[in-house]
Amino acid sequence: MTDLVLTEIKDRTLIVRLNRPERKNALTHTMYTAMGDALERARDDTNIRCVLFTGTSECFTAGNDLGEFAAGLPGDFEQTPVGRFLLLLASATKPVVASVNGAAVGIGTTMLLHCDLVFAGDNTAFQMPFASLGLCPEGGSSLLLPSWIGRVRTAELLMLGGAFSAEEALRLGLINRVCGPGQTEANAFEACQRLTEKAPAAIRATKALLNKPTMEALREAMLEEGQLFAERLKSPEAAEAFRAFMEKRQPDFSRFK
Repeated sequence: MTDLVLTEIKDRTLIVRLNRPERKNALTHTMYTAMGDALERARDDTNIRCVLFTGTSECFTAGNDLGEFAAGLPGDFEQTPVGRFLLLLASATKPVVASVNGAAVGIGTTMLLHCDLVFAGDNTAFQMPFASLGLCPEGGSSLLLPSWIGRVRTAELLMLGGAFSAEEALRLGLINRVCGPGQTEANAFEACQRLTEKAPAAIRATKALLNKPTMEALREAMLEEGQLFAERLKSPEAAEAFRAFMEKRQPDFSRFK
């Protein structure tokens, strides 16, 4: 494990806490490895009945660490830390709950599509700015979002890439409840406690039935997205976007066809 991702078991819930506040919890390959390890631990430990992902009252995650991801992904997507984490999350058999405050950018939004319950502070700003960074959607978002909120609304969120509030996420059916930032994690943990008190096999069976209709197509979509995402990371458009981000300016895509 890394001290950038902290884990603890509390009342049969594995709490996975992003702990890089000085960088707004921007995710590195090492952090993805730690989160994947946590999901494997939850899968294999019969004493764990629920997983809770959280950050701080100020920030969930600003997305991938662009300084690290600018170098590309290390190998085939399925074997990379981010690919392994996403596939483990999508195939988790036990309930996964998320407590989200502040920035929830990129993966900070798409990973929530695989959580069973999501609680968001009223200070949360969701955003999927993939196209703005010269990239493409990931995490199965290109498959799940159109079926949940419609194609044109999905196109707006993925192509224009603007931020949207917790209230808007609630209206779209992407989260369960809007909370005060200081109460988000407490409310999420209370839901975890309620889940852990229920018959565990019945909860797993319910989750399996909910996921079954999309499971095969979701895995295929995630792998296709991941391959294209890796290719886009090496593209001139992404290089311009990342350079502009580091230089704190707007990217100039006018020379690209």
